[in-house]
Amino acid sequence: MNCRVCGSELPEGAMFCGECGSSVTATRIQRPAARDPRPSDTTIIAPLPRPAVAGPRSRVHSVPVPQPPIMAATEHAAHTEVASEEQPVTPEPAVQPEAARPESAHPEYRLIASTGEEFAITGSGLLGRRPIAQPGEIVHQFVPIADTGRSVSKTHLEFGIEAGELWICDRYSANGTVIVPPGGEPRMCEPGRRYRVEHGSRIEIGDQFLDVT
Repeated sequence: MNCRVCGSELPEGAMFCGECGSSVTATRIQRPAARDPRPSDTTIIAPLPRPAVAGPRSRVHSVPVPQPPIMAATEHAAHTEVASEEQPVTPEPAVQPEAARPESAHPEYRLIASTGEEFAITGSGLLGRRPIAQPGEIVHQFVPIADTGRSVSKTHLEFGIEAGELWICDRYSANGTVIVPPGGEPRMCEPGRRYRVEHGSRIEIGDQFLDVT
């Protein structure tokens, strides 16, 4: 006879097992095999349930972000550039240069001196033995007259052209200025006053004279 618990051989008439101390009538308890705590490859782990949220869920509203001004200006410039590229460009007409005015081969007025000198009048100027402009005075032409007797002053008279006509003005000379028009009477010029001189006239300055042609 064997023990039902540990399987040891029991003598005849034994009430308890000498090995494990179990009663002869006791039944061996089948212990379940130990389980491996690690899950096998085929073990499926269920996800944990989400906790219930009390009350209604709040809804988040999105707020539109305004566009920066610099981006708007950039887009406007881009649209403007595209529009300008689409529009046809009309070439501007070439500007034709003005034709140069032909210069007159002969000046309008010329002075022929009694000393043999000849001068073309082109604008305002001074006439005398050695004409000199005053400080700040703008003069375009100087006409020197050779006079060994010095009857002509250094700056004897002033002349110019206005409205196509020649005029002269005595500059307070020592011997004065006289205008003799063609077929007319001589006229003594008052110093500092302008007088018109026509073609064919003669201008007397001291012992010398000038013919206007």
